[in-house]
Amino acid sequence: MSTVDLRNNVAIVTGAGRGIGRAIAQRLAKSGASVVAVARTLSQITETCSLIKANGGTAIPIAADVTQEADVSRLVEQTIAAFGRVDVLVNNAGVAPLMRIEQTSTDDFDTVIATNVRAVFLCCRAVWAPMAKAGSGAIVNISSVGAFDPFPGFAAYGAAKAFVNTYTKALAAEGAERNIRVYAVAPGAVETTMLRGAFPDFPTDKVLAPDDVAALVEALLAPACQHSCGQTVIIQK
Repeated sequence: MSTVDLRNNVAIVTGAGRGIGRAIAQRLAKSGASVVAVARTLSQITETCSLIKANGGTAIPIAADVTQEADVSRLVEQTIAAFGRVDVLVNNAGVAPLMRIEQTSTDDFDTVIATNVRAVFLCCRAVWAPMAKAGSGAIVNISSVGAFDPFPGFAAYGAAKAFVNTYTKALAAEGAERNIRVYAVAPGAVETTMLRGAFPDFPTDKVLAPDDVAALVEALLAPACQHSCGQTVIIQK
């Protein structure tokens, strides 16, 4: 059941085509938000929006590469054109290739940084002005427990998510005077195609459902959490 009233709110969710992002988009829509589902693959976010609409929610798909400044600017412009505002941003898009340093090409490294770091910066910056103008807003950045305990093969990914945690804390301080709240959520293992692609035999009893993460994101948007912004909240089994 929904625990937060997000009616009259507009929420952008990146990486919303599957997994955690789809679950977050569905959760926020059930709470009453008009959802903008974002990913590079239009067919995936179209499916996400269809699922939301089938349950009585409001959602539109916008295909965009959130590592690209022009795409991110267009995304926010189209969101405001469609709904008149943006109240919530969830930076969920990410990549987590499992490869040790000797296997990691410069292109591999650049992709990890672009998707997990640059995209967070671009999206946060793009929504900052409309949120500041409105006098309120909330941003939730999806991090990872790998930021605290990266294991072999996830060096670049863990470091990128550590950036997300520090950036979250810094932006929360900047946003305080404008009533813009910023949080990070750091999941452990979540049952997604990304997890199974890297760890096909990971124990099922140690894995979260995508909706477990979505429920936490939703909870952070409640007024009761307004004095906890800047924190990175860990969720894992």
